Amino acid sequence: MKLRPPRGQSFSLRRRLLAWLLVATAVLGTGALIDTWREAVRMANALADRMLAGSAMIIAERASLDEDALIAIDIPYGALEMLSSAAQDRVFYRVDGPPGHLVTGYGDLPVAPAVQGQDAAFADATFRGVPVRVASLARAASTGIDEVPVIVTVAETTIARQELTRAILMRSALRLLVMILGAAAIVWIAVTVSLRPLDRLGEAIAERSPDDMSPVKTHVPQEVRGLVETINSFMRRLKSALDGLRNFTGNAGHQLRTPLAVVRTQLALAARAPTLAEAQQAAQKGDAAVAHAERVLAQLLLLARVEAAGGAGQAASVLDLSALARELTADHIPAAAEAGIDLGFEGDGPLPVRAAPVLLGEALSNLISNALLHGGRGGVVTVRVRRDGDRALLEVEDDGPGIPPEARPAAVSRFARGEAAGPGMGLGLPVVEEIATLFGGRLTLSDGAAGRGLLAQVALPALPRG
Repeated sequence: MKLRPPRGQSFSLRRRLLAWLLVATAVLGTGALIDTWREAVRMANALADRMLAGSAMIIAERASLDEDALIAIDIPYGALEMLSSAAQDRVFYRVDGPPGHLVTGYGDLPVAPAVQGQDAAFADATFRGVPVRVASLARAASTGIDEVPVIVTVAETTIARQELTRAILMRSALRLLVMILGAAAIVWIAVTVSLRPLDRLGEAIAERSPDDMSPVKTHVPQEVRGLVETINSFMRRLKSALDGLRNFTGNAGHQLRTPLAVVRTQLALAARAPTLAEAQQAAQKGDAAVAHAERVLAQLLLLARVEAAGGAGQAASVLDLSALARELTADHIPAAAEAGIDLGFEGDGPLPVRAAPVLLGEALSNLISNALLHGGRGGVVTVRVRRDGDRALLEVEDDGPGIPPEARPAAVSRFARGEAAGPGMGLGLPVVEEIATLFGGRLTLSDGAAGRGLLAQVALPALPRG
């Protein structure tokens, strides 16, 4: 019996459990019926053999010797009557004296191998074309002086035995059938009742609004809790993905609207410019707006990547913060030189932390780019890495105009810029904040050295050296 449905097709749990029950019960029931049949045969034979032995004993006790030392026997009617309870069975007998001497009865009736002084011997045989059960009893007839061996054999057809065996077997089979049907009904009802929590779970999910991503709190059996937890975990991931998509679309619409409008305006001015110089000037402004839009889009993609990494629980690895900061500082030296800014690095020895190198590198690049953007020509920007107890500190300090203390909370919010912050995209510091939070750290903003400029500090959990 095929119990597993083809791949891709649905199946009924109720029918599968019922099928397993019926198959298991049928196999066990078949074994039970075979054992019952053997036991019924044994019991029927034991009962009938006892009656055969008793009949042979009664006949043997009537055997005696006459005055000529010949065996004389009077077959009592009751000895054979006790075997005639089943009218369809036939009874046969024979009495043998000394070897080769038949006293009475059917001379061609088979004889079981009886031993003098022991209980009756039994054998299965065929007599006149029908199966019979034979019982032979060896005794001795005595006058007090002489003894003559006597073997009494009684046989009976096996119709009654077979009917008794069939009756026991049919009753057992009927009881087993009733038990199987009863168990099937109980399983059907029990499975129906037990599956109601799953039905309620399905109804609870079906009735939900497409925007409802809250955990499912329907009461279910313990065996189904893993399924509910998996559903809730999937809904959390889906909520994170949808939130990231909404944030990305909202951010893109908010941030790209202005540069695109500038591009269209400058293109229109270039088309109407009376001189080539004015057209080139409009084109340059449009190109600057396109470059700004590119930077905005890159930051938006990075922000979406950070949110996706947080939702997916991106696995971090152990890295040397000092080596990473030194390498990225070196990468920004050409841009700093072009802007007329002195960019330097301070750090001593390896400083291991657990983070994703790409994301942490993007956070540091944002901090350096912001410092170069707002530092101004002739300024100084320092990238510093140091250990403070169980914290690893990554700092970027500049001597530019800085951010007033009251504007700093807004500076780490998306699209918010302080008045003194100058031109910017409104996403650099929020990206750094989210990356730091992703790896168990935090971003703080404070005054630079001597109260000038801005000190952006990312604190991460430090790992033991070595």
